[in-house]
Amino acid sequence: MLLADASVGFFSHVLNVIILGLGLLLILTILIQRGKGGGLVGAFGGAGGSSAFGSKAGDAFTRITLIMAGVWVFLIMIHVNLAKADLRRNTDAPESSSLVK
Repeated sequence: MLLADASVGFFSHVLNVIILGLGLLLILTILIQRGKGGGLVGAFGGAGGSSAFGSKAGDAFTRITLIMAGVWVFLIMIHVNLAKADLRRNTDAPESSSLVK
């Protein structure tokens, strides 16, 4: 049984947790936003035009969502480059003794 993968760096794991947390916050922020039209909310009898945080909250949530999405994409690009560097480092290094036999 493999308990820890020595081929992936610690920073990669930390970045993965940050990306997952930011993704969840992004999902929640999108779900809080007021819809532009009635959409499915109106079909189920909900108040499609009202926002839980007032009328001006839509603009603020839109800006926050765009910023969070930009940071999320930037962190994903960093994570891909970090994973490529880990892969290059592990393929260039001589075969070391395995933790699991």
